[in-house]
This record gives sequence, C-alpha cells and structure tokens, in this order.
Amino acid sequence: MKVLFDTNIVLDVLFNREPYSDNAIALFDAVETKRIQGYLCATTITTIDYLATKSLGKAGSKIAITKLLELFIIAEVNRRTLTAALLADFSDFEDAVLFHAGLDAGIDCVVTRNSKDFKTTERPIYSPNQLLTDVTQG
Repeated sequence: MKVLFDTNIVLDVLFNREPYSDNAIALFDAVETKRIQGYLCATTITTIDYLATKSLGKAGSKIAITKLLELFIIAEVNRRTLTAALLADFSDFEDAVLFHAGLDAGIDCVVTRNSKDFKTTERPIYSPNQLLTDVTQG
C-alpha cells in the first residue's frame, strides 16, 4: 500500500507531540519494516526544515531531513501538480498540493489527523489509528 503522509503526522514524530506521537511512530515503523510504502510531498520536507531549524537548529534539521529522505519516497511538485491543486475543491492550497503530488506519484491513500481537509478526494483518507488497524490486521 502506497501511503501519503500528511505533514502533521511527520511533525508528531519529529516533535514528539502527545498524544499523537505513539501512532505516528508506529506508522513510521510500518514504513521502515516495509509493511507500507511511505510517501511525503516535497513541500512537507521544506516545511519540516523551516520548523525543525527553529527548534533543533540547522544541524538538527539536516539530520531529521536526511532520515526522512532515506525512509520515504518523495512526491514531486511541478506545474501540473500546482495547477491541479489550484483547480481542486480544497479549502487549503497546501493540502491540495500535497494530495495532487501524491496522486501524481501513484499513492493509494492518505494518512492525516485532519480528514476534513481531504473530504473531496478520490482516495481513501485514514486517521493514524485507522491505518494502523488496517496494517496490523492485513
């Protein structure tokens, strides 16, 4: 299963945001053990760098990003992605870009804590808990 991770899931792991971090860490483990293929949007990486640099410093941010690049497949953002996102029925442009980058990369679903942000999509949207249940039962 090819799973696009919303930025909030990555932030839950990186900043150990309770009570969400346990499920997010378990999903990262599912990627690492190849039970799922994890995808991140290229914009997630830039967002992570910005936020991680503020709290972890430049060196800490580089370490975090290096680990993400080793673990996840990166869904590219290009003109087609941005145009599709502009035309999409999303309330948030960033979410639209993330989703359309994932579509272009061939994802099967999205994992997010904000499913309402993806209500108009044509792919299944999972909460971290829902996806973990599917991964552990499958």
